[in-house]
Amino acid sequence: MAEHPLHTSIAGVGPMALALLVVLAEIAWLLPRVRREAGIAVSVTLATSVWAVGALLWWQLRMPMGWAVPVTLAIVFGHLGWLWGRRPQAPRADAQTTSLPSTAARPTRPGLERSTLGRYQIERELGRGAMGAVYLGRDPKIGRQVAIKTMALSREFAGDELVEARERFFREAETAGRLQHPDIVTIFDAGEERELAYIAMEYLKGDNLQAYTQPPKLLPVTSVLQIVARVADALHYAHSQGVVHRDIKPANVVVDPSADVVKVTDFGIARIADSARTRTGMVLGTPSFMSPEQLAGRRVDGRSDLYSLGVMLFQLLTGKLPHRSESMATLMQQIANEPAPDVRSLRADLPEALARVVALTLEKRPEARYTGGQQLAADLRAVVARMKAEGQQPVPVDPSAAPPDSSGFAATVKMERVDTGHNPSR
Repeated sequence: MAEHPLHTSIAGVGPMALALLVVLAEIAWLLPRVRREAGIAVSVTLATSVWAVGALLWWQLRMPMGWAVPVTLAIVFGHLGWLWGRRPQAPRADAQTTSLPSTAARPTRPGLERSTLGRYQIERELGRGAMGAVYLGRDPKIGRQVAIKTMALSREFAGDELVEARERFFREAETAGRLQHPDIVTIFDAGEERELAYIAMEYLKGDNLQAYTQPPKLLPVTSVLQIVARVADALHYAHSQGVVHRDIKPANVVVDPSADVVKVTDFGIARIADSARTRTGMVLGTPSFMSPEQLAGRRVDGRSDLYSLGVMLFQLLTGKLPHRSESMATLMQQIANEPAPDVRSLRADLPEALARVVALTLEKRPEARYTGGQQLAADLRAVVARMKAEGQQPVPVDPSAAPPDSSGFAATVKMERVDTGHNPSR
């Protein structure tokens, strides 16, 4: 007696199911191992496998559609395999590329996943801070090296705050880009890509002044005064353009004595970071260099920058900061209320006229300080001229008499664990 066609169809379900399981197992094993260049191979493999299953399906069940079933399935699954093979792949560990650390690998340290940012080719990382990193890049259009400072705004802000921060970033970058002074770093471009806001600026080959803030690397007194006078002139120009730096410190001044270069960097960056820090009640920047009004959260003007410049001058001359404490609260109290020590209490060989200049920059009340950087620069150059005329050459600080600060203040001098400034010291 002949079998009913339905019985034959049911009997074929077992081999068909087994064949499907084999194909699914093959797919599960193969897909995770596929790279971009293997897309065609995956397509052929899946198409062949599904064709075989479709043929079995047609042969066992005598489906009326005939070979249309395996052909259709082969085309569909083959195309899916081809698309899977073209998916983006993470760089191989042995690949020789200029890729930088990915944000997924280092979530607290934003970085780049590829070797370009905007139109710039990334060559290497120069330094890293809490909100971003600085890279050495190249503009392929003109072959110029640039320093690219990045800020991961989306990691610090969200929603309306992110929109406001982005607008402020580009507004500050535009303002800083208008500053054209020989002693201020030149801003070339600003943009945003892959959730990284960036500023492309002049690449400086010198060291920042942080390298010269402790014995035995203190610079000659006349050299210090000439450098600070140029910074004061640069600040006077910026203030005349309505731009306040807000984070003057040795790490933000780059010098190259061989090329007679002095450059103030990071205009506008402090204001962006300020909006991120103050949301959590944190103090912006480097507290030891902040003016009393800045620490108090009051509105600041150019005189606040001159106070910070006075702190930098004090440190470059003595290897010490005017106020030091292991406690942040005590440090802030000192800056707000206690007079800075006479610079000659640490270096008795310094001229009295220079001590008066330093004291005037460190006045607690803004109205008691210099009214502008140009006046401060003129007084510093007058001291240099008098020292040269009188043949004065202060003796460098004896490292044994003034060792590097060991008061524990290093724990409070910076809010960020890594302070790169513009270019790291080499």
